[in-house]
Amino acid sequence: MIHTARLVAPEAIVDRIVAAMTEDDVLGDRAVDVREIAPGRWELTVYFSSKPDRQEQAALTGLALTIGGSAVGPVAVARLPDTDWVAKSLEGLTPVRVGRFLVHGSHDRAKRRPNDLAIEIEAGQAFGTGHHGTTAGCLAAIDQLAKTHAIRNALDVGTGSGVLAIAIAKRCKVPVLASDIDPVAVGVAAENVRQNGVRPLVRTFCAAGIAGSAFARPSGFDLIVANILAGPLVALAPSIRRRLAPGGTVILSGLLASQRNRVAAAYHAQRLRLMRADIRDGWVTLTFDRPSKRKGRHAMRRP
Repeated sequence: MIHTARLVAPEAIVDRIVAAMTEDDVLGDRAVDVREIAPGRWELTVYFSSKPDRQEQAALTGLALTIGGSAVGPVAVARLPDTDWVAKSLEGLTPVRVGRFLVHGSHDRAKRRPNDLAIEIEAGQAFGTGHHGTTAGCLAAIDQLAKTHAIRNALDVGTGSGVLAIAIAKRCKVPVLASDIDPVAVGVAAENVRQNGVRPLVRTFCAAGIAGSAFARPSGFDLIVANILAGPLVALAPSIRRRLAPGGTVILSGLLASQRNRVAAAYHAQRLRLMRADIRDGWVTLTFDRPSKRKGRHAMRRP
């Protein structure tokens, strides 16, 4: 049963709490959402797969008090009923258009157009319906990349609902490896892959990190996407660099604007080049590439 812990504070304090969470041993892998509920007042929601224990509640309360003091409201823990959550999430959940992609629920199938790359995702247990700025930013980056780069294979780290893996499969028609640390998310992603007709291209499985042999490719991945949190993104930078093919592209999101420089520095240290940054609803999507060693007019020649 999903639970949430919510607190309200000024925007700058909420940003600092989220940044601190990524470094916290107890809260570092928790999904979060941030939204403005009144002028100058922002609500931070932290999601838990079960009722947060004393250690988890104490960790969040401790960060709130240390960073914001009396400017932070009390931490409120509540259970999120599955049935009511899905129904509420679908109310007014309009389709999202990003480039050629249309992300929609089953209730909006009639709104698909002939040339749409339609992705059907229901609001449910796994993050990623296209409505969040991080998911939309990644979809835009994928659509833009497909116009200029030939992608042969891809890796989606922290796949959540599977929306980005499905998008890559539909847009580029290439094999995609989609992993997540959460077995519930992997199950949801697998069902979404089947529902969207890309099961021959997308393989979903549960894994922590990308160090295992299942991620090994002789020439690396042409595209790696990771829409997770800043802390794990920084920690994964060396592994992502090793898995990326020369000339390949990395798309990262799950970042607040205040975390951009820290994450960018970690990937710059891996000799990856920042190509663009996209900001949507206060969330940042970063696109890097790994320069190919081949230079000159023979750079595009294949062996």
